[in-house]
Amino acid sequence: MITEARQILNSYIPIAKTIAKMFGSQCEVVIHDLTQPQSSVIFTMNNHVTGREIGQSFDHLVKQVLLSDDFKEDHLAGYDIETADHRTIKSSTTLIRDTQQQVIGALCINCDINPMLQMREMLDTLISGNTVKKIRHEKVKEQDDSIENVEEIADQLIQKIIANSPHPFMKRHEKIELIRFMDEKGIFLMKGSVEKVAEQLGISKVTVYSYLDEVKKQISKE
Repeated sequence: MITEARQILNSYIPIAKTIAKMFGSQCEVVIHDLTQPQSSVIFTMNNHVTGREIGQSFDHLVKQVLLSDDFKEDHLAGYDIETADHRTIKSSTTLIRDTQQQVIGALCINCDINPMLQMREMLDTLISGNTVKKIRHEKVKEQDDSIENVEEIADQLIQKIIANSPHPFMKRHEKIELIRFMDEKGIFLMKGSVEKVAEQLGISKVTVYSYLDEVKKQISKE
C-alpha cells in the first residue's frame, strides 16, 4: 500500500523529469523519501552525473544543506559538491513537506558544470587578463527561525532512522552500525543530536559517545 508521503513525493516526479529534460543530460534530478532515510532515493534521472541509484541513502543533506548559513525557507540553491572523480557539481536542494508540514522528502538538482568551466578557461586564455573587475558581495544575515527549523528537521530524521531499525531489540553491534550510519550522514554535527539519539535508543549519552569512539577506531583501521 502506497503511503500518503509516497503519494506526495510521486507527484513531484513529473516536475523532476521536466527539469532534467529542460537542462539536458548534464543535469541530474533526484527525489528522496526522508521517511525512509537509509534508502531514501526513490527517483533519479540522468544519474550518470553523480551515480545516484534508487535505494541509496541521502549524502550531502545535513553537512552541506541543513548546516549552511544560506539554508532558508526549506531550500539551498547553487552549492558545490565534488564527485569521487574530482568533478565539480553545482547542486540545489528543496525540502518537501506533507499536509501536516512534516519534512518527508527532498528534490535535488545536480548539474555537472565542468564543460562550462573548461569553456571559461578557454575564453580566459583568449581574452586579455589586464582588466581586473572587482565585485563586492555583501551578505545580510536575516533574523529568522532557521535554526529552530533545522533542529526540527534533524529531530525528524533521527526519529525516522531509528524507527526504521529493529529498535528496541537491537544488539550492540547493530546499534554501533546505526551510530556509524548517522555519523557518516552528519547527524552528530547537529546541536543536541547525541542527546536525541540517546533518548530514542533508550541508552545514555555516555554510551552514544563510546559507540562513536568505536566507530572512529573502526574507520581508522579501514
